[in-house]
Amino acid sequence: MLIATNNKGKVDEIKALLNGLGLTLFTPDDLRLTLEVSEDGQTYAENASKKALFFARASGMIALGDDSGLEVDALGGQPGLHSHRFSPTPNATDLDRRKYLLDQLSGKPRPWTARFRATVAIALPTGEVKLAEGFCEGEIVPEERGTNGFGYDPVFYIPELRHTMAELEMEEKNRLSHRARAVQNAIPILIKLIK
Repeated sequence: MLIATNNKGKVDEIKALLNGLGLTLFTPDDLRLTLEVSEDGQTYAENASKKALFFARASGMIALGDDSGLEVDALGGQPGLHSHRFSPTPNATDLDRRKYLLDQLSGKPRPWTARFRATVAIALPTGEVKLAEGFCEGEIVPEERGTNGFGYDPVFYIPELRHTMAELEMEEKNRLSHRARAVQNAIPILIKLIK
């Protein structure tokens, strides 16, 4: 199966989540596929499906794509679908996006409740697509904590664990992250496809 992303952090998470299923997992780099898929859908499901289908058709393999976002209640659900592009700075880094997010929240009453939401799409080269979703509730904190993870992980705090997502070890993150839950919900679909 092809993991339909060029994001190394996502590849590592997905590989760890699917370990033990007996699948041989490939990345676009493994196949020398240099595809860029524009994420212009109106929902996470549209974007995930678009990525998975594009890579499935290009490779002739089953492909797993995902789309996810951070939804902050104090910002009316933003950045949401635009989480990766949530900065006025062209070619913004993860750090730029986190700083911009915290600037937007400055002066708003806390706690800044939020959730990570993810949709996973499994596509066949024939065009068939199956979807699974997952989410993780938490809040945004004003200071970065932790060095694991990527994106908004250093400012996404999970109150019951008293840690940000970036302070969790991969094993713990892969039990409760939005992407982990979406991939876990997709595993029964994968098993049916394999059979």
